[in-house]
Amino acid sequence: MSDWQYAQTSKDEELAQLYFFSMKKSQPGGEVYFRITIKEFAAPPPGMSARFFAEADKAVNQKIAAVVPFGFGESLRGALSECMRMIRQYPYAGEEQC
Repeated sequence: MSDWQYAQTSKDEELAQLYFFSMKKSQPGGEVYFRITIKEFAAPPPGMSARFFAEADKAVNQKIAAVVPFGFGESLRGALSECMRMIRQYPYAGEEQC
């Protein structure tokens, strides 16, 4: 356990260290870049058993049922891999026009 985790005095604080990654997805319409943020919690938040949670910065599968790629894991690699799997699995249709 890293020493930063001892700064948390209550699980309600949900102290987390952040990691940032970038992924390029090539598809017929061109290349799309995703930023993936991973939170390493000092202690898993209530209702969550994994210490690592990954989430992409944009939704995929927008034309059917939009979903923001995410992943959980007991390791940084596990959460990152799950999030990247969702990015690969679903198409990205572009930003919505207002």
